[in-house]
Amino acid sequence: MSTIDSRREQIFPTLTPQEIDRIRRFGRIRRYAAGEALFTTGEIAPGMYVLIKGAVRVVRCDPLGHKAPIMEQGPGEFVAEVGQLSGQPAFVDVHAISEVEALLIPPEKLRALMIEEPELGERIMHALILRRVVLIEAGSGGPVLIGPESSPDVVRLQGFLARNAYPHQLLDPAKDDDAAKLVQQYAPAPADLPLAVCPKGTVLKNPSEAELASALGMVPVDEANQTYDVAIVGAGPAGLSTAVYAASEGLSVIVLDARAFGGQAGASARIENYLGFPAGISGQALTGRAYVQAQKFGARMLIPASVSRLDSTETSVTLQLEDRRRVKAATVVVATGARYRRLNVPNLADFEGRGVWYWASPIEARLCRNEEIVLVGGGNSAGQAAVFLRNFAAKIWMLVRGPSLEESMSRYLIDRIAGIENIEVLTQTEVVALYGSREGQLERVSWHNNVTGAKTEKPIRHVFLFIGAEPATTWLNGSGIVLDEKNFILTGSDVVSDGHGSNNGATRPLRLETSVRGVFAAGDVRSGSVKRVGAAIGEGAAVGAELHVVLANGRAGFAREARSSGEFSAPKQLSAGKRL
Repeated sequence: MSTIDSRREQIFPTLTPQEIDRIRRFGRIRRYAAGEALFTTGEIAPGMYVLIKGAVRVVRCDPLGHKAPIMEQGPGEFVAEVGQLSGQPAFVDVHAISEVEALLIPPEKLRALMIEEPELGERIMHALILRRVVLIEAGSGGPVLIGPESSPDVVRLQGFLARNAYPHQLLDPAKDDDAAKLVQQYAPAPADLPLAVCPKGTVLKNPSEAELASALGMVPVDEANQTYDVAIVGAGPAGLSTAVYAASEGLSVIVLDARAFGGQAGASARIENYLGFPAGISGQALTGRAYVQAQKFGARMLIPASVSRLDSTETSVTLQLEDRRRVKAATVVVATGARYRRLNVPNLADFEGRGVWYWASPIEARLCRNEEIVLVGGGNSAGQAAVFLRNFAAKIWMLVRGPSLEESMSRYLIDRIAGIENIEVLTQTEVVALYGSREGQLERVSWHNNVTGAKTEKPIRHVFLFIGAEPATTWLNGSGIVLDEKNFILTGSDVVSDGHGSNNGATRPLRLETSVRGVFAAGDVRSGSVKRVGAAIGEGAAVGAELHVVLANGRAGFAREARSSGEFSAPKQLSAGKRL
């Protein structure tokens, strides 16, 4: 049963006339003639429409010209989905069936409604989130990817869209006539695949994630001369937590991430030891809620956006993006997390995306259905991935370099893995060689027991790597931010008083502040941090208090000057310690 069938009343609630009167102050009345469009697929939706008179028809329309009615809505119902919180393009066509009178609530007012009318806001927010789930299930309104489902570039683009909760469809030209015709027209060479057909009709040949995001309107254009109170680099648990707490207290916030929200946590199939979720929750669901929550409070998301450099002055920090755009802020929080390490195998890079994976989502899982696979790692992430993949793979060879799982994995996962018949744990064992076909697809894997010396080689086409983490800090070269011997960021008392690049003078950094004044670090990227989702979220909340200290004291003069020039969105409150 689909979400729309099982949760229709929650997805499409009806507001009473009294409730509509309560929210009139947030919008303005708009009228439409029969047949007129309220908004169309691919165009920026002006906000949420609350229908007062008349009825509208909501239609799914894909880039190939196929249309299918979703439903009709009438008085008391509202037309929007969660993208309207931030002014994203629409995923459906909406036309008036008869003369329509509607209350149009633009994104900034919709966010205000959520705060000022919490009971109504909760119902509306719940419906908006569920509507996005419905759109994802149906693939409505997003791009159509055309290519073989096993193609590495198809997997790459599907993974990018899925991790950003962006609706899309996949058509295999070997099975779909429309897809085959487009391949003949636009992709005469195999290297042109996959095609990405966008809602506005643009056809991209094997695009990068950034090219696809630009064509879809996922990355908005920055306002000229905007200076934010805080720029957050990294949209994992620490970055999203910072965004929620900072934005909820009135600071102007922008969040940047090179790929997707959620970080490593977003790829976890099920997190069972996070406080408040006794039945567990997927990393995508947990971080997806935080992503929406941050936008509810007004945080702006710039994803994908790769930061290549950080430059600091006494009054502000500038982030240089790879596409040459710049983001300026009074303070910066580095929450770029850590990446899984790579195997020490010479030809590893040849198979990345062609059988070697660093994520275990449904996209990768479908590729290894009924096959034997190798999973390398002994931490919680490896354990969660193994438990998830056991439903797809015929056999999982779990290779652990240490003598046991007890050193690095939670007991509940160890016990669960021990009870799964198709998972075999091999301790003190490492991968030593990878072999592939001429086309570059992984075909065989060889591993070695470090105690017995026994060597094993098997026909394996998929290897999943979860072997510890290295910090994502190379982009900080030349910034003056001091790192430890493993390249994690030093903060607080760990920063030596004469640390290179420090502009704190005689003042010691705050607990989560780096050697560069006004630049903070939170989560896995920080030296000495506890590498757990809960710890990252806690640090994200804690850094909010320190941001207020800097804005209220260290850069108050800059804030006043920027406000007078119209370049700075001032915080509504600068007192530390106010937390929900």
